Amino acid sequence: MEVKTIDDFYRDTSLLVPAEINREVGHFNVFQIADLIAIRARKGGSEMPYNRRAYYKISLICGRNRAEYADKVIEIETNALLFATPKIPYHYYPLDDQQSGSFCVFTDAFMVPSKSGVVLDDLPIYQPGSVPVFQVSDEETEQIRYIFNKMQKELASDYAFKYDLLRTYVLELIHFGQKLQPATSLYPTHTASSRISSLFVELLERQFPIESPRQQLRLRTAKEYAGQLAVHVNHLNKVLKAQTGKTTTEIISNRIVQEAKILLKQTDWSVSEISNSLGFEEVAHFSNFFRKQTELSPVAFRA
Repeated sequence: MEVKTIDDFYRDTSLLVPAEINREVGHFNVFQIADLIAIRARKGGSEMPYNRRAYYKISLICGRNRAEYADKVIEIETNALLFATPKIPYHYYPLDDQQSGSFCVFTDAFMVPSKSGVVLDDLPIYQPGSVPVFQVSDEETEQIRYIFNKMQKELASDYAFKYDLLRTYVLELIHFGQKLQPATSLYPTHTASSRISSLFVELLERQFPIESPRQQLRLRTAKEYAGQLAVHVNHLNKVLKAQTGKTTTEIISNRIVQEAKILLKQTDWSVSEISNSLGFEEVAHFSNFFRKQTELSPVAFRA
């Protein structure tokens, strides 16, 4: 499945890419949801264009919406504060045309610990299994809207240290969210199994393609995928077996073999480099794995 990058986001929304997008500060920007909806309407689309992302996003959502995770569905009836991370996939659906609010997008490079003082993925709000959607009152909505307004004003300023200040505002939103209780409108649905299966595949595909020998698979085992999706490994295996006829390990192995074949045929990387990028500690382990799956050694397949 396609993963939306920052560049994809700007291309899909017809917005101009800021000059600073790839500078050493990382990337940060803030938007009004109504403006994005208007742009999508002019382009003939209605869905929000950032469901699958390779960046962080914090949103103040005003309107009826639904967020679907691997193990839960969260209904948003009025106002909510939503935190999205590239490492935890989810689907987000507006349920009516009365949508407003604000959101900011930023890369991990923007919030690098040496600048922000925090490691984003160590924060409770970004942990697998957390529920990063918070229903907020009208008073809280105004407080959050005030922070977003500060972001927009500062982003337009010529203050030399504005990005340091913007990082402070991002942290203000994060701490605001962590002090709230998570939304409680969770319920099981008859589509829970298909949703887990879909999100597993999305998480799997986010690791590919391997584009450099220095790139490594982050997730390799069924247990690691289950942990990222916040479901028990046995439940994930049961769901995938019922949906696909294959175990979690079989699906992961098949995708790794597929990528290995591409790298062997379409790159000049050594077998050792390919082995390492696919997460094998020893070349011999990779060779045995590949032979078991294809009945050929990597060298023989490449010939």
